[in-house]
Amino acid sequence: MSYFIFENKKIYYSECGTGRPLLFLHGNTASSNMYAQIADRYKQDFNVILLDFLGHGKSDRLNEFPIDLWFYEAIQVIAFLKEKKYTDVNIIGSSGGAMVALNVALEAPELVSKVIADSFEGEKPNKIFTKNLLTDRANAKADNNARMFYSYMHGSDWKQIVDNDTAVIIRHEKEIGRFFHKSLNLLKADILLTGSKKDEFMSAVAENYLENTYKDMIQKIGHGKIHLFNSGGHPAMITNQDEFYKISRDFLL
Repeated sequence: MSYFIFENKKIYYSECGTGRPLLFLHGNTASSNMYAQIADRYKQDFNVILLDFLGHGKSDRLNEFPIDLWFYEAIQVIAFLKEKKYTDVNIIGSSGGAMVALNVALEAPELVSKVIADSFEGEKPNKIFTKNLLTDRANAKADNNARMFYSYMHGSDWKQIVDNDTAVIIRHEKEIGRFFHKSLNLLKADILLTGSKKDEFMSAVAENYLENTYKDMIQKIGHGKIHLFNSGGHPAMITNQDEFYKISRDFLL
């Protein structure tokens, strides 16, 4: 296993394939294991990179997550790319990883070529989503399928990771209330926003939530594309793997 040192802690990563770097960024309560199957499809065209943020997966643990989590994780990614001397990088991020991907592109535009941001809240945390979170997480921890997912992502200490994540989402919405430090109109990378119209988390907030949120973001950015799948759930890229692979490959190549 390969590790990158950040703030005296080990961040796990793996690489396979050849070509331009393609970095996959996992969502909240997940790890790079969520991409174990889909990432393999890209290795003929790209140098595929999987990474576990600190506190997740095979990376070193944190006692608690920093309140500005998605920015902090972007700083981890930027440090990794600089150490590896990677530029012209394509990034696919899903859910929380989508916010991280956009932060990386905003903070280090010289490193990033194209971004696919999948199944995420938008520019700001949604109060209804946050309000529903405690119930959703309690139900998930009691559900056998969810427990198996968490265990596959992290191992035996998954409960602490899920609790850390729940706590930081609630604090962030109350105390910060934005995911990005820089204005979206500064984004230079080519951007594709993807999601499912039937995303169980976003549709619980409002009908057509992703469609309206993404349209607003693209208007602020000034360029980019949107693709919403008619079927599938959260995240769209995993629940619509075949179609997502075709669309993403066309966009990235």
